Amino acid sequence: MSARTSRSESDSPPAETVDVVVIGGGVAGLNGALMLARSRRSVVVIDSGTPRNAPAAAMHGFIVLDGTPPLEILERGRRQVRRYGGRIVFGEVASTEPAAPSADGDLRFTVTLADGRTLTARRVLVATGLSDVLPEVPGLAAHWGRSVVHCPYCHGWEVRDEPVGILATGPASLHHALLFRQLTDDLVYFTHGTELDADTRARFAARDIRVIETEVREVVNDVDGTLAGVRLADGTVVERHVIAVATRTQARTKGLDGLMLPMEDLPDGMGRRYASAMAGSTDVPGVWVAGNATDLSAQVGASAAAGALAAAHINALLATADTDAALAAAQGENAPA
Repeated sequence: MSARTSRSESDSPPAETVDVVVIGGGVAGLNGALMLARSRRSVVVIDSGTPRNAPAAAMHGFIVLDGTPPLEILERGRRQVRRYGGRIVFGEVASTEPAAPSADGDLRFTVTLADGRTLTARRVLVATGLSDVLPEVPGLAAHWGRSVVHCPYCHGWEVRDEPVGILATGPASLHHALLFRQLTDDLVYFTHGTELDADTRARFAARDIRVIETEVREVVNDVDGTLAGVRLADGTVVERHVIAVATRTQARTKGLDGLMLPMEDLPDGMGRRYASAMAGSTDVPGVWVAGNATDLSAQVGASAAAGALAAAHINALLATADTDAALAAAQGENAPA
């Protein structure tokens, strides 16, 4: 699930090779770009304009910025990147591929946008984020990010003391229920075709979590369009004002196949991410990944920090590459004729 945002003015892609192309304009990508631009690296952020948290009214759980609308955070981030000379280009990435290295052997990558524009970069930071896959229950997606939520830390305080329903999607929903039970005394667990063992039933009963095993057929709205509850297969309507669902999460991969980045599956089929190591480095030389594309559970603060760490690592290796090239050039000039 994602929503397209309004876009500020797009910068023009430079014709010359840049130090780093950042693919993804969320907090991980923008914070990475900020660190690079402040290090006087030429950096371009490619932003599709479809952040994961666009439907949410506010971002929570990140000190100082708690309660700030997500789109405001992104707009402020773009301004800050541009302040140091970074560029923000709005567009969809069609392909990203290794290119022929420079004359001194330095890496090169070509990024092609859907409208045909191309960029050449020495290094790539992938910060595309993820997509949430919701259960196919009619009416559920319409409330995503407002009355249908996934994260107790992002939305929990705002739904405290409300009648909450956990729509089970798999084993992760069991712990999900315990976290939301901390926030409300009125919690119903809809098994939605999943199984509960005797121990889990006893634990739920001890916490006064009601279990409903009849299949959920659809979300029911009030006359004003707000979420009123869910209708079961037998026609019963269970009043709920909030539905919490542990979504299946999928790293966004569009336009990145040419990099041949390794991916990993999460247990129990709950997601798929890019594999990464220290500071977001990958098995593909010259390519890093940061934020939700590799850490599917990272919130805003962790994603921003990951972008900064990856950028520092990129800058350090570029500094070494620049020095190697300078030394080779100097030795070539000083070589006897």
